[in-house]
Amino acid sequence: MAHGSWWACDSQDAVYWPCTEGSRPFPSYRGYDSLGSALAARGFVAVSISVDAINQTSFDYGDRARLVNEHLRLWQQLAAGKGGPLAGHFVDPSGRPVAPDFTGHVDMTRVGALGHSRGGKGVMWQASDKHRREWPAGVRVRAVLGLAPVKFDDPQGDHSDTLITKLPFAVVTGSCDGAVREGGQEYLDDVTGLNTATDYSISLKGANHNYYNTTWTPPYLFGEDDSTCPAQELSPSRQQDALTAYATAFFRYELQGDRDGLPVLSGERALPGVTATTRVVPARR
Repeated sequence: MAHGSWWACDSQDAVYWPCTEGSRPFPSYRGYDSLGSALAARGFVAVSISVDAINQTSFDYGDRARLVNEHLRLWQQLAAGKGGPLAGHFVDPSGRPVAPDFTGHVDMTRVGALGHSRGGKGVMWQASDKHRREWPAGVRVRAVLGLAPVKFDDPQGDHSDTLITKLPFAVVTGSCDGAVREGGQEYLDDVTGLNTATDYSISLKGANHNYYNTTWTPPYLFGEDDSTCPAQELSPSRQQDALTAYATAFFRYELQGDRDGLPVLSGERALPGVTATTRVVPARR
């Protein structure tokens, strides 16, 4: 999971990088712990990476894609029992060091990616037809979820860097998103008629941009209610629960072949506590 945030440090000087003396990197990557735990409970190895330095120094979405690829390369080493820079740096939820043996327990040919906001465009970039040859050797990405992803094609209309026609993806947007609104739905427009896999999207009525991530949610430092329709907005817990239900259904279906979640993706089974509009773009015949 990759994220995108305007904040880099837990201080009023949060827009600077490196963090000023006395402050620390802002833990945006911890904002998806609940989703990560839900995925882990279903047999996935869920990893959330910090992108603070890139968020504060680069608007090149290729940088976010390259960071994802680097982490996949490091996990390839762990999965193959070759150690590498990540070995020896794991802790449990209380912060105590642990030494899990990942050898033979991580299938790097069955990878799913999720990115939020600018991270959403980053994972679409990383998995695109144009950039898939940049994946580390032995790694295969099989499913991508863009969470409130930015679009921002440059030049306007050139979506080749994020066009995914060869593997399934899903997009989650919110009707009250004060940052990107429904722009993420354009990813499905781009691929319609070209896709060789079925793609999905869901628009959550009342969802804003920030509440998917607990560290972007008030009263957390720099948490913000960016809703454009406060009278309709979902509570943070309902928005986060909806994401968890949808994301787990998507990844279980695409990575584990579990068809139980397919009615959620198609809209036949409503998510509890929310009103949503789903969209399915069938694979071209």
